[in-house]
Amino acid sequence: MFSEISVIGLGYIGFPTAVLLANYGIRVIGIDINPETVASINRGEVHIVEPGLELMVKQVVKKGMLVARTSPEEAQAFVIAVPTPFGKDHEPDLSFVRSAARSIAPVLRKGNLVILESTSPVGTTEMVSNLIAAERPDLSFPHQVGEDADIQIAYCPERVLPGKILHELVHNDRVVGGITPHCAERAAQLYRMFLKGTCFLTKARTAELTKLAENSFRDVNIAFANELSLICEKLGIDVWDVVDLANRHPRVNILQPGPGVGGHCIAVDPWFIVHSAPELSEVIVAARRVNDAKPGHIIAKICEIIAQRPHTTVACLGLAFKADIDDVRESPALELVSHLQ
Repeated sequence: MFSEISVIGLGYIGFPTAVLLANYGIRVIGIDINPETVASINRGEVHIVEPGLELMVKQVVKKGMLVARTSPEEAQAFVIAVPTPFGKDHEPDLSFVRSAARSIAPVLRKGNLVILESTSPVGTTEMVSNLIAAERPDLSFPHQVGEDADIQIAYCPERVLPGKILHELVHNDRVVGGITPHCAERAAQLYRMFLKGTCFLTKARTAELTKLAENSFRDVNIAFANELSLICEKLGIDVWDVVDLANRHPRVNILQPGPGVGGHCIAVDPWFIVHSAPELSEVIVAARRVNDAKPGHIIAKICEIIAQRPHTTVACLGLAFKADIDDVRESPALELVSHLQ
């Protein structure tokens, strides 16, 4: 069905995805603009920490099932897994997606499949289709001719937990959104080659918003826990007792409060919804403000203690945004440490 797949972007999601596909007997061409990353992969080495990944990389590289390159080559399918950060005013930065789409345009052939996995604002998959079409007027695309397009384009967001990525890539359900139903089915065929979970097929725009809704739901619930911790502090009540006792209600599950929210997903993705419908995103914006303000509150509390103990040495244990991973993207711990320095 698919014997050769190219993965564009070999970061925290693209790299494990490429390695997993290669481990299932599919030849994978991994593409990354960082020559050091490419060189290390071709030596069978890892550049991110993920349980089980190091051994698997050595095996698939040795067998010739995974090779890394700095520029795209021909393949049957292309999976785009590049970063989608936001700018200073929380504007989505799709420059990496645009660059990836343009980079694969010259090597596309009739019958190819392009899948966007990067978490993106609603409408990004259609943007990719339009962008590539402008680069390749000799090919037809689903937004032009529907089901009869030469190139099929779909969106399938990752939904994995760092530290368990290799397991969850196989076992978690996937939401596959196509610009047309045929695009969605074609993409689902690729994932079914290794997936033990279920593929749920839908439209590209629905899949895009589904991913954003998942992470925004988490952010709102974390914000409630963090706000509750501030209320408890003001009232002189132990927040841990309140959470423990409230959660004994059969339909209540308050999360644990913390110093803020980190990671590329939960701390970023809600802003993509806000950007699409700012006048309707009041709860999402409020949650973001609560969680973004929490590190500042923690810093203030630490400074109060230090002020009472001059020349104190402070040890900060843990910099990643969650336990047992090496990912510090958007980690509130970095803000804490920077301020203390």
